[in-house]
Amino acid sequence: MNRGLSLLQPYPFERMERLKAGGRPASNKTHINLGIGEPQEPAPTLISEALQQHLALVSRYPPTRGIEALRISISAWLQRRFALPATAVDPERHVLPVAGTREALFAIAQTVIGRGRPFVAMPNPFYQIYEGAALLSGARPLYLPLDPATGLPDLDLLEPRTWNRVQLFYVCSPANPTGAIASPAYQQRILELSEHYGFIIAADECYSEIYRGTPERAPRSFLNACLDHGHSEFERCLVFNSLSKRSSVPGLRSGFVAGDPGLIHAFLRYRTYQGCALPLYAQEASCVAWDDEAHVEAARERYSARCEQTSMRLSEVLEEADAPPATFYLWPRTPLDDQEFTRRLWEEENVTVLPGSFLSRPLEGDNPGAARVRIALVAELEACLEAAERIRRFVERLHGPSAT
Repeated sequence: MNRGLSLLQPYPFERMERLKAGGRPASNKTHINLGIGEPQEPAPTLISEALQQHLALVSRYPPTRGIEALRISISAWLQRRFALPATAVDPERHVLPVAGTREALFAIAQTVIGRGRPFVAMPNPFYQIYEGAALLSGARPLYLPLDPATGLPDLDLLEPRTWNRVQLFYVCSPANPTGAIASPAYQQRILELSEHYGFIIAADECYSEIYRGTPERAPRSFLNACLDHGHSEFERCLVFNSLSKRSSVPGLRSGFVAGDPGLIHAFLRYRTYQGCALPLYAQEASCVAWDDEAHVEAARERYSARCEQTSMRLSEVLEEADAPPATFYLWPRTPLDDQEFTRRLWEEENVTVLPGSFLSRPLEGDNPGAARVRIALVAELEACLEAAERIRRFVERLHGPSAT
């Protein structure tokens, strides 16, 4: 057996089931689930129609490297979205379609980690796939606490001898769960560290299209940072993105990896044996999705409205419930233990949120996610506002109407 299996911790949603075990909501109110970051938008019609149009392709094996049309669509989207030079992303060398970024973020560690139990660095709190990927590749997770000023990993906490043992660094921007966006200066700092210590950057950019404000405030990609740094071949850097959040089709399991052509070649070789090629009908539908921005812009406006209006109501009773610059999450502090808060809120108001401690690991006895909850504003606006009113009532019962 893989020794890393015994080190895996239960997934957050498995822990949620345990937290709720034996309980039941006290009221007959409709359940509002804001615990899982699964878009509840209807699938865009153009994607559904493309799927139906190409269903006959189920009779054929798909190529692991993806059809040429999909690689071209992804390359063109990257160049449009991030204002990259027209020849910066070569669909033959820099792009690899994958069966969702969850699969790719996990498998990249299996591809690039060498011997000797190196470190895989990651933010804390984090997306738990990073941790599982590190453990099952034989590496050791290295949890980096967030800098309160930025909501991103504090890069100044590690000594050179520790950086020397890092082989892979998972960076998430926009960040889950804080919604923070890495600045150009922050990206450059990570590139400088990578250049000095030789580690690979795995930039999880799955929330890049869920941001608030005008296009001028849209998050940049690490591909931009690489080019600014003079790395025209995106040396030691891979970015991961998908249609799940951008196009509200998490069940399509369609994403891509882009960057360093040497790493792309190695990853393709690994995935050829792994057998996770994206079905042809999904690849064809993905081309349609990457080529269209109208459905993305409409969804972004809806997410922004939910975030702004819900945070406005919750900020009156919860600390740090302000709307973040990106993602569809709120990350407020709770007036009592986050797990107790979550269970009681569900029992008393039939609203589900996710305890922050389920998304992080204790460091020197301190869990950075404790006394916080992640609220995923994926339901319709009316449901999000109803949930906010229920949370307000719950908190006011805890501390009275003047609680802040």
